[in-house]
Formats: sequence, structure tokens, C-alpha cells
Amino acid sequence: MSAAKSSGEMSEQEHDEAAVGENKQIIFKGYIDGVPKETDMEVVVGKRPDKLRGGDGGEAVMLVKNLYLSCDPYMRGRMRDFHGSYIPPFLPGSVIEGFGVSKVLASSHPDYKPGDLISGFTGWEEYSLIHRTEQLRKIQADNDIPLSYHIGLLGMPGFTAYAGFYEVCKPKRDDYVFVSAASGAVGQLVGQLAKLHGCYVVGSAGTKEKVDLLKDKLGFDDAFNYKEVTDFDSVLKRYFTEGIDIYFDNVGGAMLDVVLLNMRLHGRIAICGVVSQQTMTYPHYNLFNLITKRVRMKGFLQSDYLHLFPKFLEHVTSLYKQGKIVYIEDMNIGLESAPAAFAGLFYGKNVGKQVIRVAT
Repeated sequence: MSAAKSSGEMSEQEHDEAAVGENKQIIFKGYIDGVPKETDMEVVVGKRPDKLRGGDGGEAVMLVKNLYLSCDPYMRGRMRDFHGSYIPPFLPGSVIEGFGVSKVLASSHPDYKPGDLISGFTGWEEYSLIHRTEQLRKIQADNDIPLSYHIGLLGMPGFTAYAGFYEVCKPKRDDYVFVSAASGAVGQLVGQLAKLHGCYVVGSAGTKEKVDLLKDKLGFDDAFNYKEVTDFDSVLKRYFTEGIDIYFDNVGGAMLDVVLLNMRLHGRIAICGVVSQQTMTYPHYNLFNLITKRVRMKGFLQSDYLHLFPKFLEHVTSLYKQGKIVYIEDMNIGLESAPAAFAGLFYGKNVGKQVIRVAT
């Protein structure tokens, strides 16, 4: 979308689009125990919102046209009937919710007007009514940066990488850094930030294509295919002969347990995700290493560090425009492709950040 088309007042055509017609939606069918499947979601055609409706408390509301939607592993947790997490579960029979980039068609909020571009939580549908406007961020269109990057590089995954690496891992020059799920939405940026910081970086991924991507395009010092490994301890000792200073963990499980054996004194581990533990529990045997090596292991949420978001946005935007970092997207076209794309995350089918283009 060009900058000229993404700003200004709502056109007559867009007003008509927002007022009448159909609204394709992705509905969550019911709670699951295992790995998400395409059939856990259903594509339906509902009615397009025909007017702004105030929330229960009379708060401001916006009608938006969704342009890009984000597929993120954390959404798997919202498919369980578990209310003790940091974010509530999806409601069976309702539209799935996630991060997206949208265009405002109508608004009762004084800070947003028709034509504005925003990122934040929205529905997995063509048109959404958004009541929780406090979660949104206005986007300034930039011809040098794809709009979809605002749910990737410049969105939640990118900020997760930034906050986790700088605030949790506390890197030092010449640190030895290991990143699991390194070609994913978060890991690819962690590795590049680490290289720019003067670290030695190795990543793991699940295919030869992804391993080559890490080494040839993303600048990792080395990488390996974890699916071809039968002895993780030997592999880590080969890549980290002096041990690991920083482990950015996106998977948990057996990989984390072996990393504990290979951490250096006063090492740091950022627990960003435990995708390997979504359907099982792994018994960790090597936690004593946290004591003997005085390792700091910390779980975190990017929302803990939102006060740093403006600094992150400026820093990473500058790096991207200078050509010092790159970002890999896996773009699916059409809202109807979302269920398969989301399920594919858990089988490693995506290469880079998984995005759904709904409209332009």
C-alpha cells in the first residue's frame, strides 16, 4: 500500500464497503489438548459491521479494515480452557483474536480518524469493531518499510527479541550466544542484534533451508539442524568449546536441559517460549547447574518492558534502513489461508515470520 493511499479521509467507496456486505471470519471451534489443527478453526461468512456501536461502558470504538494478521505461537495457549495465564483463552464459537495491521474506516475516538493505519489486537476477519483502543499504536506509513513489519520486525516479535536480549540477557561484547528456533519471528532478530553487539552466535532450526538462511542471510556464525542431532551435548560442545554465556530459549524441554550442562559461569538464560512443552511436560535433570555456575534464568513477557518501545522502534528502524539487519517473512494470501498457516507453525512449515495478507 502506498503512503498516498493509506492516509487521508475515508473515500466514498471505503465508506460503502464498511457499511454493507459480508465479512469473512475465522471462528475458534473449541478447546484442544494437542497441537493445533486446521480443523480447530472454521472459515465463515458473517455480516459486515454496519455502524459504530459503543462498548458496555460507553467507551470509544473504531471500525477497521484488517490488512495483515499475525500468526504467533503464544496463541496456542489461548486454545486451552485455562484462565491462569497472562492472557485469557479464546471463546469457542467466537472470532479468533491476534495482532494485526488495520486501516481505520470510522472512529468515535478523538485520537484516530478514518484513513489512519494502526497495529494492535484485532479480529481474524475482514472488518472488525475495536473497543480496546488503549492497546493500539498508530503507524506512520513509510515507503521504505513494509506495513506487515509492524506485526513482525517492528511489532510484538521484534520487541520481544529486543527486550529479551538487552534487558534479560544483558549481553557483553564477545559473549557466546545460542538461539533456539533461530529462524523464527523472534530468533532471527535476536541473532542479528547479538552479532551487531560483537557476540559469537549459533542458532538451531529444523530444516537445511533454515540453517542455510541463518548462516548465509542472517549472519549467524554457525547453525545446525536439531532434527538431525542425536547427541545435543556433543553438538553444543563442538560449537561452544568454552561454553555458552547467553541462551535465548524459544523451545524449552530437552534442549534447555542440555544447554544447562554447557553454560559458562554467570551465564544468562532468557525463557521466551516453550513450544516443545505445549502438549507434554519434560523432566529437567540438570537444574543444579544453575547453582554451581551461578546462572541466571528468567522468563519474561515483552509487555513488561513497554516503556522501552519507543527506543526499540527508533533503534531497529534505523538498523533496518541502514541495511544492518534483514527480516524474513512467510506471507500467506487471503484470510481463508489463516487456519492452515497457524497450524503449520507447530510443524515448522513457516520460514521466518508467518503473516496473513487479508487486503491491501
